[in-house]
Amino acid sequence: MELLAQFGTDRQREKYLEPLLDGRIRSAFAMTEPDVASSDATNIATSIVRDGDEYVVNGRKWFITGAMNPGCAVFIVMGKTDPSAPSHRRQSMILVPRDTPGLTVRRGMTVFGYDDADHGGHAEMIFEDVRVPADHLIGEEGGGFAIAQARLGPGRIHHCMRLIGIAERAVEMMCRRALDRTAFGKPIAQQGVVQDWIAESRVRIEQLRLLVLKTAWLMDTVGNRGAHTEIQAIKIATPATVEWILDKAIQTHGAGGLSQDFPLAAMWAGARSLRFADGPDEVHKRSLAYRELRTYMEDRA
Repeated sequence: MELLAQFGTDRQREKYLEPLLDGRIRSAFAMTEPDVASSDATNIATSIVRDGDEYVVNGRKWFITGAMNPGCAVFIVMGKTDPSAPSHRRQSMILVPRDTPGLTVRRGMTVFGYDDADHGGHAEMIFEDVRVPADHLIGEEGGGFAIAQARLGPGRIHHCMRLIGIAERAVEMMCRRALDRTAFGKPIAQQGVVQDWIAESRVRIEQLRLLVLKTAWLMDTVGNRGAHTEIQAIKIATPATVEWILDKAIQTHGAGGLSQDFPLAAMWAGARSLRFADGPDEVHKRSLAYRELRTYMEDRA
């Protein structure tokens, strides 16, 4: 929705954004591919070729979140329109309605065995000579990489906000379980190691919360570009930290923490997957380190 609001034409907004805002349809963002390292978006191999008044899309995507939802009516697909252009001007984005001939949702993908069906699930999709009108292109040819970066900033902070909520729930469950369970004659809440987990969890949540709030404030005041460093910092720190908190909550629950009787295992799988989603840790660290080094590189110039 943010992408269409920022970059869509009036006609695209009327046809797709308004029903999305009303909750009448759902959408999915199709970028990740199985045959390339999609952490480098310049690798994307799906082709989007102009043919008269249409574009023809060919390629294979996977882990397309929300694609399994029956209400998902349109996909925003990222692919190459000009393989010979400079690396960051090869990609474009186009709207592909779900019922377009040649588009096949091949299968649902699992994450650590979970199908994430509560929000539609992730899909592998095939595009075989999929034809869409030329006016379904979002922005200009070659603008896909810049559009993706504009979309991913807000997407990353949304992930981190949700993760903080997950961490709060995990701490609550950890405290209740520690008070209810008895081992060696006393509640495990009296064990120093469990108290350490609880205290450390609270400290880490508050650190994350402040960093995410600072990032949100910067996005509001100086824009996504001005908040670039902080967006990368929260994307690195939040999933890994919440994964640690969930690990301790699972440990406090004993074998039950691994089971379907508690939500902790599924929450852990979700937190772990977010170390890949919208860019893996390593890519963000590489970029963040370069930004830090650049100041000192300029001093030497």
